[in-house]
Amino acid sequence: MPSHVRRYATAALWNVCVVAVYFGAGELGLLDQLLRGHLTPFWPATGVALGALLLLGWRVWPGIAIGGFLIGLSIGLPPPGCIALAAGNTLGPVIACYLLRRVGFQVDLNRLRDALALVFLGAFIAMTASASVGAGILVVTHDELARSYGSTFFVWWVGNATGILVITPVVLLLYRVLRRMLHKTYQPSRVRPARVVEAILLLAGTLLVALLGTRSSFDVLFLVFPFLFWAAWRFQLSGAAPCVLVASLVVTLAAEDGTGPFAGIDQFAKLITLQAFNTSAALTGLLLAALVAERNRTYQEIERACIQLADVMSLRDRAARHAESWRTPSEKHRTRT
Repeated sequence: MPSHVRRYATAALWNVCVVAVYFGAGELGLLDQLLRGHLTPFWPATGVALGALLLLGWRVWPGIAIGGFLIGLSIGLPPPGCIALAAGNTLGPVIACYLLRRVGFQVDLNRLRDALALVFLGAFIAMTASASVGAGILVVTHDELARSYGSTFFVWWVGNATGILVITPVVLLLYRVLRRMLHKTYQPSRVRPARVVEAILLLAGTLLVALLGTRSSFDVLFLVFPFLFWAAWRFQLSGAAPCVLVASLVVTLAAEDGTGPFAGIDQFAKLITLQAFNTSAALTGLLLAALVAERNRTYQEIERACIQLADVMSLRDRAARHAESWRTPSEKHRTRT
């Protein structure tokens, strides 16, 4: 098979996979009916789309667009609404990927600058363009979902930004694990049992505390954050990303049900409270995980430098002793005098 045919076939296969995963993530996002019809404050498909672009390149953008169009058809939107959904939810991840690549973003997400870039460039800035286009098309076409441009823009922006903050780190983490497994650098048998137990307790504790904070009459949702600190400190991205995902899902479902801190408040207040929690949780987990990873990497570099310096000093002393052994008695006497 010619190389260009193989390349096109590979791109087509990846696009099919992206369509399937994007569509599935979109259907999960539509389970949250917090706001009018199908405008959701948590859109995981955008996080999947950005992760796919960062890992697979620009060749998968058609899959994102097709997935968005199919989601529009599945919820009964008219053709202009389907085009708006596809255009808005494709433009945002494409701009986010472009901005992140411009600043040298690394998918390992173990540097503070990468975490900051994902939050501010990938989520906050790029999703502004996505929401502007999507909401604008819905308003121009007089779609029933868009009663006003401002509210539609805000809901669209919140859903896409939350999807990137919560889902994209999980996608990048799964890629890292799969890469290590394929290259046989990840060996589960060498993981200490105590470490596994700690990770299980961490996830379970995050889930239980989030449920308590959203189902109880007491305002104790803030107790989730110590678990996020623990996850980022002990496991970096491997612990922070799953814990942020669990907490965000629980709180989003509570906002839909109107329980806990979301009881007795209007829809707009629910949206603000939900976005504040998801953003705070993501910032806490991602930034602290990146800081700890950078610190650990700095310690490792210092340790390697010390070992290299010790090796150099050892070689120098050995060379000096070797040279001393070949000197004649008269040369040694002249050196002393």
